Amino acid sequence: MVKAGIATCAAFLLVDFGRAAESRVAHLAEDELAEVVVVAREPRYVAPTNRDGIGRVWVPVHINEQGPFRLVLDTGATRSAVTPAVAQMLGISTETSKPVLLRGSTGSAVAPTIAVHSMSVGDLWVAPALLPVVASAFGGAEGLLGMDGMHDKRIFIDFRNDHIEISRSRNRRAPAGFSVIPFLPNELMLLTVHAQVGSLRVRAIIDTGAQATIGNTALQQAMRRQVARGHTGEHHITGATGDVQSGIGARIASISIGDISIRGAHVTFGDMHIFELWKLGDEPALVIGMDVLGLIDTLVIDYRRRELHIRPVRG
Repeated sequence: MVKAGIATCAAFLLVDFGRAAESRVAHLAEDELAEVVVVAREPRYVAPTNRDGIGRVWVPVHINEQGPFRLVLDTGATRSAVTPAVAQMLGISTETSKPVLLRGSTGSAVAPTIAVHSMSVGDLWVAPALLPVVASAFGGAEGLLGMDGMHDKRIFIDFRNDHIEISRSRNRRAPAGFSVIPFLPNELMLLTVHAQVGSLRVRAIIDTGAQATIGNTALQQAMRRQVARGHTGEHHITGATGDVQSGIGARIASISIGDISIRGAHVTFGDMHIFELWKLGDEPALVIGMDVLGLIDTLVIDYRRRELHIRPVRG
């Protein structure tokens, strides 16, 4: 059996249970909770996939002027999170914290939180912040850096030279050699774009926190013949909440974003929790992870311009 993993949550929904909630958490139904969507130049790759050795990017982040702590850059998460070890190093106890409900890529879980007065990396400064403390492993990293505070920022990732910069956007056009892909409107600040899977146009989420690329059941049904031909067996997807969901793996003809085409890409298809969370269950949709993104040369995410700038690998 082949296993693929997404070790970080692609989006968080946080629910504040209040002071007296800890004794009630196990008895609360999710529909009873008022949900709130919260959806350095030494980066490295972490948690390489079994298939191609390409993993996710982590960045050195200072929290409360301490660190840096190495957090996975996660464009699919609207809020950052840390491990219990980071909370301990910061000297912040979780025993009296307000529990929150995390909705992740494969399920939900209750987690404690810590309140910090600052997070910073490059030109990014977030203060204050409420950070969920997640016990799940982040491939050796110490948490994840979500997109909170990125609305006017530009993220430059050079995969070939293992380099990342987070700076304030100057509203610059993409330089020569880059393909420009506009963001689609999205309430959760997700990187949503139009893409092509073979000849089929789909809605795609660009998720640097995901190791594996996953497709929903609507996409699987639309491509059922190609999925049957390229079938690679059952695969497991693990989210930051620790929940595991299974899907059908298949190698497909191509995934195209703008002028960039990735041939022979691998996709795990299934009724993943994240598609319900993002209300993408009815139309063909795809979460594009690092197994595909890591095959390009350079990725620029300009939140001010609401554009992706992608440069393919030069021959």
